[in-house]
Parts: sequence; structure tokens; C-alpha cells
Amino acid sequence: MRKRSVWNILITIGILGLTTIICFYLQQSVGTEAHAALMFVLAVLLISRFTDGYRYGIFSAMAAVIAVNYIFTYPYFALNFTITGYPLTFFVMLAVAISVSALTTQIKNQEQLRLETEKEKMRANLLRAVSHDIRTPLTSIAGSAAAILENKDVLSQDKIMELVANIKEEAQWLVRMVENLLSITRMNAENARIDKQEEVVEEVISAAVTKFQKRFPGIKINAHIPEEVLLVPMDATLIEQVLVNLLENSAVHGRTTSQIDIRVSLTEGKAVFCVEDDGEGIEEKILPVIFDGNLGARGEASDNKRDMGIGLSVCKSIIKAHRGNMRAENREGAGARMVFCLPMEMEE
Repeated sequence: MRKRSVWNILITIGILGLTTIICFYLQQSVGTEAHAALMFVLAVLLISRFTDGYRYGIFSAMAAVIAVNYIFTYPYFALNFTITGYPLTFFVMLAVAISVSALTTQIKNQEQLRLETEKEKMRANLLRAVSHDIRTPLTSIAGSAAAILENKDVLSQDKIMELVANIKEEAQWLVRMVENLLSITRMNAENARIDKQEEVVEEVISAAVTKFQKRFPGIKINAHIPEEVLLVPMDATLIEQVLVNLLENSAVHGRTTSQIDIRVSLTEGKAVFCVEDDGEGIEEKILPVIFDGNLGARGEASDNKRDMGIGLSVCKSIIKAHRGNMRAENREGAGARMVFCLPMEMEE
């Protein structure tokens, strides 16, 4: 809040100062001050548009009237409140400031309402999809456990181990689903903010790869990272979750995936992360809605509990919370590519 106030003050001073310089220049080159009032009306309009609330616009209107009277009205550098039209000039600028400030405040409130509506829609989609995704593995766990308990005397050791392995796999899936839900809750809690710190990219990627290879030890991971230490502002826990989701998505939905490449580069003030595999790629009809989080409702995904929509929707939400962007595409030849960008500058 304090930084925002400083920013508003700088905008106000900057626009008023620039307007004064321009009016001085025009006065010297054209030899008339008739333009000054219009220039300061424009300055008041801009200040009211790009600052928060009413006070900066009202202050700039008062400062503008005084500047026109004191600097650009004869006798120069002397206040004369008896000049014809002076009250009208003041009230016009004041009206401009109040009107534009009110309009700007309304637009910002509408934008905030739109963002909140989108956030609630995303929550609803995730909860609807998750309710289905959680039910399936829980049913499987209950069924396997019941089979062991009720038939332990007749089941072979191999069959019992198979059922136990199934319980373990389903439990691991539920753990990852809960981690995704916690990530969403962490971002969407009221007044919550992403806690961004400069993190070493190599360490974040290493942690994600280690977690991934515990489940998929047979898939080769190649990391291509700049040789110099790369520090990127991020919430390391959330970005690690993104990388794990993308890696697991490549492993499960690539079907024939045997190798995954992680590439990191710097482009135009952004850290670009690329996760690409050599699997079967993504169906073209799914690409436009792959981050929606409700693919099953659209009919593009099966009832498989490992529907890619939830994990990728979480990824997109995390990247958006970091003021970044994300996209999915197919590679030429074979495989899929997921790319996300994170801004290198720290937020105010």
C-alpha cells in the first residue's frame, strides 16, 4: 500500500512537472500562454486516470489552477484571483478530476469483480472435477483392502502384493491431488499473496526431478540450464509443484514417453521454462481447453482418474499468480511441449 501511494505521488509530480516544462517551451517558441489551461486540463485528466482514488486528481486540479494563474498568466509569478474566468477554470478542472477519478474507480472495481468471478468459476470447476477424481481412487483402495481382508486365506502372495501395490499407487495419487488442492487454496485464500523470493532455478528443478523420479525411475530427464547461477523471483514450493505436474503429465499422458527435456532460458526480461517429451503428443481438439480443469465435462477426457485437466489447471493458476503465462503445444515430429514464463522483476 505504501509503495502504491509513492507511485501515485510520483505520477502526479511527474505529469505536472512535464506539463509545466512543455508549457514553458510553447510559451517561448509560440509567444502565447493560451495553451496553458488546456495543457493542464489534459494533465489533470491523465493524473485522475492513472492514480488511485480522488485525492490525487483533486490535488492536481488545485495545483494546475495555481500554476496557470501564477506562472502562465500576466502579471507573471504573481497570484491574481480577480482574473475573469478564473473560478470557471478551477471548477472545470475540478469537475474533470472528480469525473475521471470516479470513472477510473468504477472501472477498477468492475475489473476486480471480474477477476473474483473468474476465480470463483475456477474453484467451482476444480472442485467439481476433483470430487470425481478423488472418488475413483478411494473406491479402488477400499475394494483392494476389502479383497485382502475377506480373502486373505485363499489369495496367493503374488495377488496380495498386487493389491497392496494398487493401494499404494492410488494413495500416492491422492497425495498429489491434495498437494494440488493445497496449492490452489494457498493462492486463492482471501488477501493471500504469492510469497516471491529470488530462488536458484537449478535447485528448484532438482527438487522437482527428484520427486518425479521416485515414481518414474525409468524415464530419462535432461536439464538444460544456463551455466551461470540463475535467480528467478518465485514461490519455490509452487513452481516445484508446477514442474512435478508437467513431468508427470508427460510421463502418464505421453504413453510412450522415454525422455523428458527441461530447458530454461532468459528472454526479454522473463525466465522461460520448457518441458518437452518424446511421447505421443496432445490431441489437437484438447489443446484449446487443456488448462480449463474440466476436460471430463467436455467429453475430451475419459473417466480415468489421471485426467490431465486438474494438474494442468493448477499449473496455469500458479503461473498466473506469478504474473506469468503458460501455453501447450505439440512438437514437430513427436511429443508435447509445455512452456511457462516468469517475470524477472520483483513485484512491488
